[in-house]
Amino acid sequence: MDLVYNYLKNVIDLQKEDKVVVGVSAGPDSMFLLYVLYELRKVIGFTIIVAHINHNVRVESAEEEEFLKAYCQERDIDFCSMKIEEYGKENFHAYARNIRYDFYHDLIKKYKANYLMTAHHGDDLVETILMRLTRGSNLKGYKGISSVTELDDYKLVRPLLYMTKDEIKELDDSLGIPYRIDKSNVSDKYTRNRYRKYVLPFLKSENQDVHLKFLKFSNLLSDVDNYLEKEVDKVYNDIYVNNCININKFLDIDVLIEKMLLERVLKEVCNDISNITDKHIEMILELIRGNKTGSSINLPSNIKCTVEYSYLRFSEVIEEEDYKFELKDGLVLPNGMKFIKLESKESGNDTLHLDSSMVKLPLYVRNKRDGDFIELKGTNGKRKVSDVFIDCKVERSRRNSYPVVVDSDDKIIWIPKLKKSKYDGKFNELCDIIVKCL
Repeated sequence: MDLVYNYLKNVIDLQKEDKVVVGVSAGPDSMFLLYVLYELRKVIGFTIIVAHINHNVRVESAEEEEFLKAYCQERDIDFCSMKIEEYGKENFHAYARNIRYDFYHDLIKKYKANYLMTAHHGDDLVETILMRLTRGSNLKGYKGISSVTELDDYKLVRPLLYMTKDEIKELDDSLGIPYRIDKSNVSDKYTRNRYRKYVLPFLKSENQDVHLKFLKFSNLLSDVDNYLEKEVDKVYNDIYVNNCININKFLDIDVLIEKMLLERVLKEVCNDISNITDKHIEMILELIRGNKTGSSINLPSNIKCTVEYSYLRFSEVIEEEDYKFELKDGLVLPNGMKFIKLESKESGNDTLHLDSSMVKLPLYVRNKRDGDFIELKGTNGKRKVSDVFIDCKVERSRRNSYPVVVDSDDKIIWIPKLKKSKYDGKFNELCDIIVKCL
């Protein structure tokens, strides 16, 4: 107990004005942490807020909540709980963890707390690292659980990583700290339990302090990770701009930095990166090194990666819909392009000059469709619109939705900002329709 007590007092340096949200399940680990915090509060006087989740999957859950509530009331500790009424279809533990940490964050905001503490211990650290090594992860994942994590407005602290579960339980029993046992923690149904029952005992038979070796390993990986993140900082904003990676600049950096930069990009563009695996990273790297315009892959979270002329673009996969609008003054398309009618005769591919007797009115703006062709101005032949897009280096992701202007017979008379057809008139010709695309 003294080790944890002194760590919180001298290393974390808790002060009277501090507010600590602590996750407590009523099990032996979290009850021990709560006991140490309570004893330390007697000396320092900081605020403790207990956060309890009633997972509502065991008949004992209600009794455990009442037990913990009474324990806190007797000691003048703020007690907050929530009950999970139903679970989603995804992984039970992942779903419960997300709910748990959302609850913690809500309490941190409510109480303006500057610390969140959980009772993860040395055995948890060993199990987590082994599971991630087996499943596959990245540098951040392989380091397991950190003692202190700096977040936006608070610190996440895990003071028990230097202790094993057996050590904690022995102290509970010797100090008379009450707790409840969750019998599901011994079921072979859950992956972590199998590591806990079969792998961890073997490691401890080789070295009783194996958790401290894993903690040293974790801290080393954390130092390496922090260093490499600083290296990523130096190049990130130069390589990744407007949802695009500059492929040539990307290929100039070290391979290890490449992967970490990709991980940071994915964290930014994906709402949920829990489904992103090593395989996805390798697929993206293969796409980049191939650098073939038009090649693409789809990622989880409805994200698509596409190579577009030495850039890798990240975009949301959107179901494209055909559109067709009558061309009127002030028309604005979904992509932001705007059409206005002019009196003066401006030049350039962004302006159309038309003799209305040469076409069938009204004019329309629609998206490009398969088989479209245009009779280009100054030539005698037809040209596929898709080939025009390639020549003009229009990104593949924009081609199907790019607008073309047609008459009522569906003849393409203009690809705005790119190419004009033979129907576009000269300045000295009769042009009663002049349209500019902004």
